[in-house]
Amino acid sequence: MVQFANSDIYNKNDPALSRKSSPIPAGDSRSVGDESELLDAYSNSVIKAVDRVGPAVVHLQVESSSGGQAGSGSGFLLTPDGFIATNSHVIHGASKIRVRLSDGSSTEAELVGDDPFTDVAVLRIRGNGYGHAGFADSGKLKVGQLVIAIGNPYGFESTVTAGVVSALGRTLRSRTGRLIDNVIQTDAALNPGNSGGPLVDSLGRIVGINTAIILPAQGICFAVGSSTAEYVITRLITHGSVKRGYLGIGGQNQTVPSAIRSLNRLRQESGVLVQSVEPGSPADRSGIRNGDLVIYLSDREILGVDDLHKVLDESSIGRKLTVRLIRDSSLRTFFVEPRELK
Repeated sequence: MVQFANSDIYNKNDPALSRKSSPIPAGDSRSVGDESELLDAYSNSVIKAVDRVGPAVVHLQVESSSGGQAGSGSGFLLTPDGFIATNSHVIHGASKIRVRLSDGSSTEAELVGDDPFTDVAVLRIRGNGYGHAGFADSGKLKVGQLVIAIGNPYGFESTVTAGVVSALGRTLRSRTGRLIDNVIQTDAALNPGNSGGPLVDSLGRIVGINTAIILPAQGICFAVGSSTAEYVITRLITHGSVKRGYLGIGGQNQTVPSAIRSLNRLRQESGVLVQSVEPGSPADRSGIRNGDLVIYLSDREILGVDDLHKVLDESSIGRKLTVRLIRDSSLRTFFVEPRELK
């Protein structure tokens, strides 16, 4: 069961840290002080990241337009003039959104834009000079990398959990029923109220927006990657919505095997592996099927899902696009005409 997270400071898989629980053998030149220094280095990374991004994290109190039901979640300031990122499912259908800042002050927010297809939304509060956080490229994340989640679970403000990137390129079904691609899986604990809060790296740069947990599993939590979120947020701020082309496939990032690259004289090392094709969709009508590895769309290299999203913008709707893909180890060409995603 997937639950959207409306996320101990200790990585048990890190060999350097796991030695902490083992006695130091007699005659070993290491000292207890050496072990403490290792732990302090880890702790200092978390502390510095939290100090950097913590002032940008906000608590959201939401009143629903249907019956006045209240909910809560998290968010973070993107700009000094009050733009706030959060999850779509946190604020969707809200009649009133109240923002509590890190200094304890509270103010009302207006909705700038909402994109349920990626579970990203943007709010704005009046004023200027707010502490804010910046994005890093989630495409550069590595499995095993330290990440930190900050949010307000169960109403507890500025709660911090830490862990590692467990997997990359996951696919998660949003509440609209559509698939969110290129999702980050982490074991940094998320709980109800963490939704919309930032997932940050050890330098305090935002690599994702915390969005969901799987119940009753432990240590399986998800965040929308910053590469996807930043693109969507830019569109929401400038246009209030995101129009995009629709192919009707679900996919994930996939490495192109070196033998296939050599056989087809390809330089690129990755593409998008098609895992599902919706019946009657543009992809279905064009002949794309499960197991195909898409490497070009509209003459642009597709190294991953983010590249696919960038091509499938408003300008792609209704145009006939060339798709180059690998099937049965051979390079093949198809034509597809995206329609607007509804």
